[in-house]
Amino acid sequence: MFNFDDANKKSKEAIDVAVKSYSAWTKGLQAIATEAADYSKKSFEDGVAHVEKLTSVKSVEAAFELQTNFVKSSYEGFVAEATKIGEMYADLAKDAYKPYEAPVAKATAAVKAAAAAA
Repeated sequence: MFNFDDANKKSKEAIDVAVKSYSAWTKGLQAIATEAADYSKKSFEDGVAHVEKLTSVKSVEAAFELQTNFVKSSYEGFVAEATKIGEMYADLAKDAYKPYEAPVAKATAAVKAAAAAA
C-alpha cells in the first residue's frame, strides 16, 4: 500500500537538498562574478595608467621597454586570475554537489542491499 507520509517525507527531503544545492550554487556564482568584476576594473585602471605613462615617454626604446613590461605583467596577472576563477568553479561544483552526497550514498546502499538479496 502506498504510504503518503513516507512520500511526503521523501519529497520534503528532496526539496531541502535542492534548496541547499541551489543556495551553494548562487553564492558561488556571485563570488565568481564579484571576482571577475574586480579583476576587470583593476585591469582597466592598469591599462589607463599604462597609457598615461606611455604618453610621457621620450624615446622609442623606453616606450618599447615599458610596453614589454606591461604586456608581461598583464599576462601574468591574467593567468593568475584565470587560475583563481578556475579554482572557484571547482569549489562551486563541490559545494553544489555536497547536499546530494548523503542521499546518493543512501540510495547506493539500498541498491547494493537489494542486489545482494536477489
